Parts: sequence; C-alpha cells; structure tokens
Amino acid sequence: MVKGLLCAVLLLITINGHAETWPDQEWAKGTPLTGAALDALDAYAFAPRDDATRQGIRTDALLVIRDGKVIYERYAAPTSASTPHLTWSVSKSLMACVLGVAYGDNRFKLSDPVARFYPPMKQHPTVTMADLLHWASGLDWQEDYEFAPLKSSVVAMLYTRGRADMAEFAANSDTFSAPGRAFRYSSGDSNLLSAALKGMLGHKAYMSYPWDALFTPLGIRNATWETDADETFVASSYAYLTARDLARVGLLMARDGRWKDQQLLPRDWVAFNRQAFDNYKAGQDEATPGGHWWLNQGTPRPWPDAPADTFAALGHWGQALYVMPEQRLVIVRYGDDRDGSYRHNELLKRVLAAVQP
Repeated sequence: MVKGLLCAVLLLITINGHAETWPDQEWAKGTPLTGAALDALDAYAFAPRDDATRQGIRTDALLVIRDGKVIYERYAAPTSASTPHLTWSVSKSLMACVLGVAYGDNRFKLSDPVARFYPPMKQHPTVTMADLLHWASGLDWQEDYEFAPLKSSVVAMLYTRGRADMAEFAANSDTFSAPGRAFRYSSGDSNLLSAALKGMLGHKAYMSYPWDALFTPLGIRNATWETDADETFVASSYAYLTARDLARVGLLMARDGRWKDQQLLPRDWVAFNRQAFDNYKAGQDEATPGGHWWLNQGTPRPWPDAPADTFAALGHWGQALYVMPEQRLVIVRYGDDRDGSYRHNELLKRVLAAVQP
C-alpha cells in the first residue's frame, strides 16, 4: 500500500480558487462517470467491433481527465493503458509543443525564414516558420491517402520516393501560392519544421530534444518517435504514446503551457497555437487551423456542441487529443476507424453530457 501511495504522489496548487492536481508517476482518480449519459457514450465509442470489414467506429482507447484526475478510462484489446499507440498526425501538434520549448529558449522567431535553419528551403526563401505552422507554406502538396494514392504527395513522402529524406522531398515541391496567403494541409510542412529544428540544435542535441524538452519534464516514459533515414523525426506521423501520456500534453496545453511550477511553453506560444490562421476559408478542413493545432472556431463552429474554446490535435483513422480549458477537460481518443463514420462533435457532445453534475 505504501508503494502505491508513493507512485501516486500529487502536487496541489491553488490557482484562481481551484485546487490543481498534477500527475506524478500516475494520474489521480476522480469521481467516475455513471448513469445513462455514460451508457450513451459507451454505446457510441465502443460499439461492437467489426474486425473483418473494419467498418464503423472502432475506438481503441478513450480517456477523460477533469481537473487533472482520471474520471473515465476504457480500452479495446489489444490496446491497453500501457500501449504506446500510433498517433498519426497528432504528431504534428506534439512537434508544435517541442518547438514551443525551443521558441522559449530564443532558438527562433516566427518571422524567421525556414531556409535560415534548413538550407534546402533556399529555393523557397520567403517561407517562414509561422507559414509552416499554419500549413500555409504555399508549397504544392496533395494530402491524399486511400482515395488518390497515386497522386498523393504524402504517400510518396512516407512510403516511396521521399522516405529516405522526407523534408528534402517536401522542399523540392513546386509552389501554388505565395507563402502565408493560403491554407493547404501538408505533412510536408510539418516535416520541414522538424528539419528546421535539427538545423537550430545540431544533430546530437536534436536526437534527444523531444525527450529533454518535453517528454521527460512531463513525466512521459513510453514515447517513441520514428525518424526517416536522414535521422529527422517524422513530425507528420510517427510518434507513439500511451493515452495517459498523451493526456499529459493536453493538460500542459489546457494550463497555458505551465507544468506544475514551471512555465514549460511560453504563454504567447500557446496563444499562437490557439489563434486561427487569418487566411483560412471555412470548410477547407474538418476544423480551423491554428499554429499546428485545430480550433473550434469559425462560422459555423466545426464542433457546435462543444465549447468555442475547444482545441485539438487530430490524426488519421480517428486519433484525437481534445482540450477544453473552461471545462477543465482533457480527452484522449485513439481509434482504428477506416470508413469515416466517426464524428468528433458526437463524441464531444456525449462526453460533455456524461460529465455534467
């Protein structure tokens, strides 16, 4: 029993009248969800799985944190609480957090040209770090997977022509727009950010930087981040974390970049992440882009049943980290959805109904 207590040491800080709970080695347990609304959440998220056809909503993990405490947690085999799950494009928002630490250390400015840190981008000399973070580099990129694989820039980068040096593959793209003028979702932009970070730090420091800067301070012990053959982290796609560990990133963002008594990410960096890109046009994607995070902003709001301050990291096949600061909620959802039937708004609506007193 003593050992269990030591593994669940918590730090309590009172801010604005609320006692804040922070995880140490483990998360504290809050009052678990019960009732009909919980049944409705379970029925939506964990309907019987069809593994033969891979049709329907196929949730691997669902974790709800409120006030820094676990109030709901469920997994579908073979995923468990100890499984580092492929996050797909949630990796992009993780890279934004890693870059936020570098930004706080004055490694770069948002207005810096990417070519300053990554020479292959000299062929696109006016693209800035902010442009990449907004997916607005102006590089001509096709982010198609199953529906148009032969024309897909991202498939070529991850699996064929570009897999040895993914950032260089992206840098060699043609342009379709002046930088900063138009949104076009691009895994290439994200991998260029990763290469720029390597240029800022040097190879040796870069190889441990996600752990030194982010994962270790948050107490994340089971993170894996794959690189390409050039030893550049695949920021677009290939980070693996347990649901509980990814929730730590959500709590960091929910509390404006602060972790316990340390301002790990500058507050102005988190504000940038949560500010909508000015040149985004409604309907271009499933949510409004901020600084490598997705926002519940715009008219109409992407997720109308969720609060306007909701923001998220989203990935292929249903991976999601949702943050609701005013509701003091962090939600992790891992999945293996293949047919597009999963809806962010529906899950968020049911979670909110289940957490209401």
